[in-house]
Amino acid sequence: MMHDDRAAGPTFEIIIESNGWREAGIDLDAFVARWTSAVTAREPAAGGAIALLLGDDARLAELNQRFRGKTGPTNVLSFPSGEAAPSFIGDIAMAFETCAREASENGTPFEHHFAHLLVHGVLHLIGYDHVAEDEANEMERLEIDILASEGIANPYAETCEPASAAGART
Repeated sequence: MMHDDRAAGPTFEIIIESNGWREAGIDLDAFVARWTSAVTAREPAAGGAIALLLGDDARLAELNQRFRGKTGPTNVLSFPSGEAAPSFIGDIAMAFETCAREASENGTPFEHHFAHLLVHGVLHLIGYDHVAEDEANEMERLEIDILASEGIANPYAETCEPASAAGART
């Protein structure tokens, strides 16, 4: 699927490799447009093109091993393009089973967790990170604000611990 409506936000391409994403009952084009636009409203640097891979645990485990040297799947990986003024800001990959399991374990609607991880991934593409505590706090506050702007509660209210990262950004 390809979306290119600059008035509504950044451009993106969605590559679906896992049927779980299709079976989740979400209009993926509208969902991704909504959340990438919400990020861009706060951070204009996020207005470039994004490629979003919606995969499964096996695919994310492969990418996690290849790019981060870590065994097993992760929920989201971000690969910034590294360009100074990019029209393409990078790639994001997400694992359906991990996202669904985390949402269930946290008692969070799947769509809310998906939105949170998408926002998180886009912020990584434009340079936000959570390796150092001050950076983690800044990124977390921005995620909370963006999600709240669209009616989603603070995803850190229960756990209050940002995910850790090394190598490719998670």
